[in-house]
Amino acid sequence: MRIGILGLGRIGTFHAETLAALDAVGSLVVADPFANAAKAAAERFGAEVADSPEAVLASGVDGVVIAAATDAHPALILAAVEAGVPVFCEKPVARTMAEGLEVLQGVAGRGVPVQIGFNRRFDAGFTAARDAVLSGELGRLHTVRAVTLDPAPPPAAYIAASGGIFRDCAVHDFDVIRWVTGREVSEVYAVGGNRGADFIREAGDADTTGAVLTLDDGTVAVVSNSRHNARGYDVRLELHGFADSVAVGLEDRLPLRSVEPGATFPAGVPHDFFMDRFTAAYRAELTAFTEVVAGVRPSPCTVEDALEAGWIAEACTLSLREHRPVPLAEVRRG
Repeated sequence: MRIGILGLGRIGTFHAETLAALDAVGSLVVADPFANAAKAAAERFGAEVADSPEAVLASGVDGVVIAAATDAHPALILAAVEAGVPVFCEKPVARTMAEGLEVLQGVAGRGVPVQIGFNRRFDAGFTAARDAVLSGELGRLHTVRAVTLDPAPPPAAYIAASGGIFRDCAVHDFDVIRWVTGREVSEVYAVGGNRGADFIREAGDADTTGAVLTLDDGTVAVVSNSRHNARGYDVRLELHGFADSVAVGLEDRLPLRSVEPGATFPAGVPHDFFMDRFTAAYRAELTAFTEVVAGVRPSPCTVEDALEAGWIAEACTLSLREHRPVPLAEVRRG
């Protein structure tokens, strides 16, 4: 099949490399506002270059991958759907929830699949954890713990445009908690602070946060996030039930050092970046998209799914600002 890629920055180039290696993909068509980026990708991956997103959509592509800046996501998603081209778009759907709802309305009933990029749904560990929940082997859940710790903050310009740590970072934890447990979040309480880079504080954001999510069945989920983890990129999930407990990320490349006498775990080289940690998940995610394009499976992460995680991020942002619990119903009314 023929796949278009809109945006050839860090993640767009990574997606181009992944797609070029998939047996299902025969050719790539790329476009980027910076002509040199598109040219470099074309030379590296044997892709064709188009001079605009419109040209990509008109080039006979079977599907399109959107890896452009967040502000461009709504218009590009809607343009692809209008052209009848299946879409994969990196999260978030839009910069604001209001814009996201406009996208949801614009794609509803059009019959064109849209897949939003939440790669943890395709990681082997998270998939096994979900299977353990769905099979009932853990019994009824009572506690969930999720962790995402970055090795270092992104650049100041990225932070300023990110929408905040809950919308940019923790939203992955929020999505995977919903997906793994099969439950919705009813209320949140969030705290946070700044322990490092001044530019994060100046942007009105926090660099270290904690959030307690109450799920609709009473399960308590605790989410911990930070932009500062000197040992590496740490992503984990614990699920504790009345019959058993399991953990995702408890492996030899876990960036955590035990101080127990005689302990040798973890013994591997720590993960140092999200592309390192989730290389296989990204490949599985884009393989799934080729199956969506081929019409053999529905979108595994819809616009509506992505907005559900976004509402949790909105509630946490409000909770942190106002120092109080926030029911999800409150932000949904907004």
